[in-house]
Amino acid sequence: MMDKVKYIINSLRSCGIELSDCQGQKLLTLYEFLVQYNENVNLTAITEFEQVVAKHFADSIMPFVGLEIEKGSSFIDVGTGAGFPSLPLLVYRSDLKGTLLEALNKRCVYLEQACEKISVQASIVHGRAEDYAKTARESFDIATARAVAAMPVLAEYCLPFVKTGGRFIALKSVNEDTADSREAIKTLGGELENVTDYEILGGDKRRLVIVRKIRHTPPKFPRNPAMIRKKPL
Repeated sequence: MMDKVKYIINSLRSCGIELSDCQGQKLLTLYEFLVQYNENVNLTAITEFEQVVAKHFADSIMPFVGLEIEKGSSFIDVGTGAGFPSLPLLVYRSDLKGTLLEALNKRCVYLEQACEKISVQASIVHGRAEDYAKTARESFDIATARAVAAMPVLAEYCLPFVKTGGRFIALKSVNEDTADSREAIKTLGGELENVTDYEILGGDKRRLVIVRKIRHTPPKFPRNPAMIRKKPL
């Protein structure tokens, strides 16, 4: 196999992502630290090198390549888990101001150390969306999430963080029908702007859903998780 940094750079270039040698090295360092830490703390089921490059690194960066995101924009990654898409995105766009929101403290410890390892600046917040939204309401240009929750649920957790005029960017499976989320998004102050299907490395299909925030989210949202489960929007 070729040099791993070159493999990362060449693989991501094949899907439209241009990286410097330094950025490629940072992603390799992130991969090595992820695999090492994963032996003691459950972060991901995907640990094989080529799979991490495709399903974590490329999958995290690709959705943002074609989007116009102003330099210095702020974003929050809701339920960031092992730091996807936020960490690869911050390697690719170091000018962005990232906040990584995670409910499990053991993952927050990992995220702090990972940021230090790869020399990226980010705020790590240990908390839940419904709680943190009370103090960070409508304070970000972008909210993003790469999660399996249905769009009405994700929108309720994410849109309250977004400034009017900002965007909620959801990285989704192609299996989900997003059409039935329009009313929920409207209730939360958003408007479904664009839905795009694409392929990542290896041919896996993904769906990018972009929601524009057009007015303030009513203060009662997000509700507590029990209410969201009982009566989804």
